[in-house]
Amino acid sequence: MKNTIIHRANTRGVADLGWLKSYQTFSFSGYYNPERMRFGVLRVLNDDIVDGSKGFGDHPHDNMEIISIPLQGELVHKDSMGNEAVIKPGEIQVMSAGTGIYHTEFNKNDTEPVKFLQIWVYPNKRNVTPRYDQIAIPFNERNVLHQILSPNTDDNGVWIYQNAWFNMGEFDAGKEINYQLNDKANGVYVFVLNGDITVNGQHLNTRDGMGLWDTDQLNIKANTDTQVLLMEVPMEL
Repeated sequence: MKNTIIHRANTRGVADLGWLKSYQTFSFSGYYNPERMRFGVLRVLNDDIVDGSKGFGDHPHDNMEIISIPLQGELVHKDSMGNEAVIKPGEIQVMSAGTGIYHTEFNKNDTEPVKFLQIWVYPNKRNVTPRYDQIAIPFNERNVLHQILSPNTDDNGVWIYQNAWFNMGEFDAGKEINYQLNDKANGVYVFVLNGDITVNGQHLNTRDGMGLWDTDQLNIKANTDTQVLLMEVPMEL
């Protein structure tokens, strides 16, 4: 299919450090695939599982928009800006690393794993003052897409330094929706969190990903009860 790329769940990179299992859609750390460096400005999409009381020690970032979306459990965050927070399912966290930050992330629970998405997006403005934000998303309605991220400070969800929009929703089997792009120059990366869907005629299962560009809308049909994340991003750095 023209202007489409599909990444099946079982073709992702896998890092297993014992305390961490990370499934990586794009090249990251020890996983390198020259055909999977990024999708437009979407640089990292890691599907991480962290054991009880374990986590990532103090480490730096700069000039990257870093988004965390918890799926199960609770994640403790601390950073060099003085922020200390716990993020949990139904919330989204964003950091604009800008001129540079350090942070740690640990599983709050001693015995149960925490599962979360770690997403990196190249910014459209470099060397900004680092910033942090975290909000609860009111997922109180099924069968609709909830906007969880945008470029706008006064819009729904968190905001980042990039012309990007993220939407997330849960859908009943048989439901069908259309997504209209905010910017026709953008592409959309669809990531299936759970379930079985059809996007513009292409069949996707749990943890499959699909990128589309040179289109102004998507048609999504839920073949089973499903949860899906859409990431609309510029295709050029």
